[in-house]
Amino acid sequence: MSENSQQTLIENHTVDYVPPAERHGKARDLFTLWFSTNIAPLPIVTGAMVVQVFHLDLLWGLLAIVLGHMIGGVFIALASAQGPQMGIPQMVQSRGQFGRYGALLIVLFAAVIYVGFFISNIVLAGESIHGIAPAVPLPAAIIIGALSATAIGVIGYRFIHTLNRIGTWVMGGALLAGFIAIFGGELPADFFSRGGYNLSGFLATICLGIIWQLSFSPYVSDYSRYLPASIGIGKPFWATYFGACLGTILSFSFGAVAVLATPEGTEAMAAVKQATGVLGPVLMVLFLLNIISHNALNLYGAVLSIVTSIQTFAGSWTPSIRVRVALSAVVLAGCCLMALGASANFISHFIGLILALLLVLVPWATINLVDFYLIKRGRYDIASIFAADGGIYGRFNPHAITAYFLGILVQLPFANTALFVGPYANWIEGVDLSWLAGLLVTAPLYYCLATRGRTESAGELSLAE
Repeated sequence: MSENSQQTLIENHTVDYVPPAERHGKARDLFTLWFSTNIAPLPIVTGAMVVQVFHLDLLWGLLAIVLGHMIGGVFIALASAQGPQMGIPQMVQSRGQFGRYGALLIVLFAAVIYVGFFISNIVLAGESIHGIAPAVPLPAAIIIGALSATAIGVIGYRFIHTLNRIGTWVMGGALLAGFIAIFGGELPADFFSRGGYNLSGFLATICLGIIWQLSFSPYVSDYSRYLPASIGIGKPFWATYFGACLGTILSFSFGAVAVLATPEGTEAMAAVKQATGVLGPVLMVLFLLNIISHNALNLYGAVLSIVTSIQTFAGSWTPSIRVRVALSAVVLAGCCLMALGASANFISHFIGLILALLLVLVPWATINLVDFYLIKRGRYDIASIFAADGGIYGRFNPHAITAYFLGILVQLPFANTALFVGPYANWIEGVDLSWLAGLLVTAPLYYCLATRGRTESAGELSLAE
């Protein structure tokens, strides 16, 4: 890395290519990032659903949690391993699959998802701050949470990784202490027997784990793109895989254990505080800090997506640090206004809306992985990705766009979202199988279209010669 870059506190790259001379870091940084990020209230609350909603007992619940995240972790790890080879953000890379303008719709969807999670998390952070310090009014607490996350996101890549290296030891140790506190106390008589095995609950938990991991795909390589290309595929794959899987498995399991250790019907975070005794308040403070740290990733991704969208129409434009800070401030102001005007049930409604948008991510992630690993085998022309006319990738790639929209359509009959419920949404009661339909159709369809297109192009070139 150059001396000027080392002396710059705020990250000076946005969506541009990171040259080899500025690459730095180790694969283990990916382990700490994804491990620490996933030890937070949202995965703990989601893990509690295994008992409270899907009615599994401890043994079957833990088994389903482990299986779901171990399967889903493959997707996030494969996406993360692309970063060192490409040196560009994930959404920019999509131009190599969809064309310069064809990728724009996916980039906009990603921006909406980032902004949605950012708003939800600053509301959650504000409520946490207000709960810990009631003297701080809720509106002020929301703004404090938003400003803190924005400061981390603006400083950027290095600071985010540094915080999560620290967070791995702090949050990992806190979670371990929480488990010890729960199992060291008096457990309810039905702790091991509450719930039981049921096929729908077991499959629903597995699917939940897969979807959870898949949801990180649009921005996971944003945090590996500074690693040297010489690091290869294997090291970033396994570091991301074990970090993401271990962090989420522990958090989901902690949520399930906490609600089993308290009277049936206790709300998840209240159960955590109650079950861990004197450690409870400490955990609440640490979870608050992790919400803020994690939310910086949402702001960072939102700004990169907005920059990518603008640059689609301004090929030679590379935003300065000041522009990135200004965009962050605009996103912050808009999100704060929405958060301050939010209703009491805003988070549940908004998360439902955002999760519905995950329907558009499944075929995108499928196309991305098939294209990178099976078709182009990691060989992309970076100059074309940034060319105003799309270079060798063109403005639109009809093969990818066709497979993408068909991948969305086949999910709709199985979808069970806040926006749309398909006729087969409860084919297996409580199990969302839409992602599976999207994956099974999109992968072979895109592979056939893309390889056929390459064969035809090669044939035309041969005739021309």
